[in-house]
Amino acid sequence: MQTWFLVQTKANASAIARRNLERQGFAVFQPMERRTIARRGRFVDQIRPYFGGYLFVSYPAGSTPWSAINSTYGVSRLVSFGGRPAPVPGEIIASLQDSCDESGTISLDRSISPGDEVEIALGAMRDFVGRVEHLAPNHRAIVLLDFMGKQTKMVVNKAYLRAASGRTKQPGGR
Repeated sequence: MQTWFLVQTKANASAIARRNLERQGFAVFQPMERRTIARRGRFVDQIRPYFGGYLFVSYPAGSTPWSAINSTYGVSRLVSFGGRPAPVPGEIIASLQDSCDESGTISLDRSISPGDEVEIALGAMRDFVGRVEHLAPNHRAIVLLDFMGKQTKMVVNKAYLRAASGRTKQPGGR
């Protein structure tokens, strides 16, 4: 299993950093997203990095090519804590990779519609089940959760939702 780390890129240089890291033999993962933006009075679809200014890089755990990554053209720094690069949990990378199509773009579950019972797949409310109240712009959904006996609205990225698998876990142990 690969260990992944987070790399911050220089402004507007993520494509350059990605290309140079790949040339050095590093595995690079940069999830992309499709956004609709208004440009000159028209709506245009655009593919952009999901995490602007950041890339995920993998290298063998035994090696420490930190200086090679930090000195790569387009890279600002390898994100570190306490002087050591902090690995990104494997389940986060696996979940992001599972959400991407073959071109590396986060594919949203278009089958989710208002009234559907869904399970939150990522984030602090992971594994909680709620009902989609309505779909909002920018790939968001308004989900009603039964939180401590009260209906609470929560805005959730549609990529974080999946159809409920018959489970009824709710916040507060319900």
